[in-house]
Amino acid sequence: MTAPYDIRIIGDPVLRRRAADVTEVDSTLVRIADGMLETMYEAQGVGLAAPQIGVRKRLFVWDVGDGPRTIVNPEIVESDGEWVFDEGCLSVPGLSWEIVRPKQVHVVGHDLDGNEVSVEADELEARLFQHELDHLDGTLLIERLDEERRKAALRTLRELGIGAGSQSAPQRPLAVADTAPSGLRLL
Repeated sequence: MTAPYDIRIIGDPVLRRRAADVTEVDSTLVRIADGMLETMYEAQGVGLAAPQIGVRKRLFVWDVGDGPRTIVNPEIVESDGEWVFDEGCLSVPGLSWEIVRPKQVHVVGHDLDGNEVSVEADELEARLFQHELDHLDGTLLIERLDEERRKAALRTLRELGIGAGSQSAPQRPLAVADTAPSGLRLL
């Protein structure tokens, strides 16, 4: 089975632009979210933001084991603590880095039925929310790295031929990811 969408990778300009607020939830948006979930599952991901499939809307899907969920126009209204974890990204395939983020977050938004959503999350789910919100704001994971690690990451991406005009991720994760301590390249 082939995923309905290609995942955009580093180098695609859509990943660098802030996504627009969703003004109307209609059947088209619901179909996009359903396709995003299929794409996320096929890529063995736990979260996927709309810009990662080329849609500039403030929407992401996720599933950390409690079933698939969608949030529209999400915002972090509160955060606390600090947690260092090896984090990767489907749009930067095969690579991961230790990233410091808040350990807990409170996210609000709406579901596809227009109902308010309020989620208090910690650790992995909190990290996922922050990561996907970065995508909605046009921020990629490598921008969370210090200058030295960012330069090394860009050099590695060039050596692997990732991001030089590519529009979608390879169908299979690169072998490099298998060496990452946690393998969390799934966001």
